[in-house]
Amino acid sequence: MLKTHAKYRLGQVVRHKKHPFRGVIFDVDAEFSNTEEWYQAIPEDSRPIKDQPFYHLLAENDQSFYVAYVSEQNLVADQSGEPVEHPDIPDMFGPFENGSYPLHFHLN
Repeated sequence: MLKTHAKYRLGQVVRHKKHPFRGVIFDVDAEFSNTEEWYQAIPEDSRPIKDQPFYHLLAENDQSFYVAYVSEQNLVADQSGEPVEHPDIPDMFGPFENGSYPLHFHLN
């Protein structure tokens, strides 16, 4: 059954449940919308279901910055109160405030 509402919002800081990274949500797909090759590269016992929201993150870990694509089931809200330092954040968002980043633009 397709879930119709995303749990997290654009600009929100989240962290991965299993892997040591966190990031800012900059886009949401209502269901899986990446390549089948990408999906099959995930070990079968860790593969998330496709019919749930997937989030695009400006992500960071202790070593690098990157873009991540993560299923809702693998995310939790970040409670650290700390900003994310990804260098692309200023291109999309305003300054960090109250645990999230405001969008620089309005959505239709």
